[in-house]
Amino acid sequence: MEAVAAAFLFAAVVLSAVVGSPVTLTLERAFPSNDGVELSELRARDSLRHRRMLQSTNYVVDFPVKGTFDPSQVGLYYTKVKLGTPPRELYVQIDTGSDVLWVSCGSCNGCPQTSGLQIQLNYFDPGSSSTSSLISCLDRRCRSGVQTSDASCSGRNNQCTYTFQYGDGSGTSGYYVSDLMHFASIFEGTLTTNSSASVVFGCSILQTGDLTKSERAVDGIFGFGQQGMSVISQLSSQGIAPRVFSHCLKGDNSGGGVLVLGEIVEPNIVYSPLVPSQPHYNLNLQSISVNGQIVRIAPSVFATSNNRGTIVDSGTTLAYLAEEAYNPFVIAIAAVIPQSVRSVLSRGNQCYLITTSSNVDIFPQVSLNFAGGASLVLRPQDYLMQQNFIVSIQALVSFYSFFKGLMSGLHDLRIYR
Repeated sequence: MEAVAAAFLFAAVVLSAVVGSPVTLTLERAFPSNDGVELSELRARDSLRHRRMLQSTNYVVDFPVKGTFDPSQVGLYYTKVKLGTPPRELYVQIDTGSDVLWVSCGSCNGCPQTSGLQIQLNYFDPGSSSTSSLISCLDRRCRSGVQTSDASCSGRNNQCTYTFQYGDGSGTSGYYVSDLMHFASIFEGTLTTNSSASVVFGCSILQTGDLTKSERAVDGIFGFGQQGMSVISQLSSQGIAPRVFSHCLKGDNSGGGVLVLGEIVEPNIVYSPLVPSQPHYNLNLQSISVNGQIVRIAPSVFATSNNRGTIVDSGTTLAYLAEEAYNPFVIAIAAVIPQSVRSVLSRGNQCYLITTSSNVDIFPQVSLNFAGGASLVLRPQDYLMQQNFIVSIQALVSFYSFFKGLMSGLHDLRIYR
């Protein structure tokens, strides 16, 4: 996200008075009019004032987004972070389903050396950064991580460590360090400055499962969860950025999107609240519509409970429907497809044979209806998965191909109409 513009900042003084008691304010120059002041000094003073204004107004931190939803191509979204002094650039997968930022470090066992994403893999070396320091078990940030299972401690070396297991069976373990993160900050969408802040992140020394494979390898994972060890929580506690983030995925073959720490204000956005007091970002999905008709699915299927509910997870390529919702969904779609279209059952999935991709228009429009009147409208190519000339309605529906909303980290889901 780039923006170049000239910004003029004005200060207004509001005078208030009680009848019979006039108030007089004296305005003085910052620099006496008869003094010659160098331009560099004026710019330095404005820069300091500008920083103060950024911290108290519409201030966001910008990260570039690359990758696509297509599981046959990249199948993930990732960004680039700069850590340490001098800054080291590392590519990390964007994951709202976990809390911690971690990157591959030197002497890592199982870390891939090359990537099929056409990016140069790198690693972080705390010993080569002049601003790096280890996190001990006595550090309050480590104690906070232990409470949320994001950290653990060993009595042998007093080192704050971690071990994570992901849903696909992959895993990583390592230790925590503190160092500078460098980023681009945006003020009211026009002014960009380079900033840095001290954050705690993980140094991975062991990786297993899919994390070891080169096809979609990156340098680490950028967790955007709600707990205290997430970068968004750390920057918020330092007063650098608000505790809210906006994430927009383009949802087409070109990939990319927007990721900022802060709020993006755009017209025509519909809000849907997140379910409070949940470990993940849960939404109130209320119904599914096919061609404008609500599919008969019991409301209890969508209700949030210990093992139920609708979770937004940018680290998962596909969206999963519970069987109680999936079966009626498939039946509703099949009911409106012309009988002339040949259907087959392949590996337990209902599939349809079509001659060209243009014939996908015979399939109906689908809407996911959330609380607050927010409806996510899906085209056929958004919920169908194509294999050669066979298009199937999968139990795994490609969610991030159609996700065109801006998600506020702790408050609501925003969906473009």
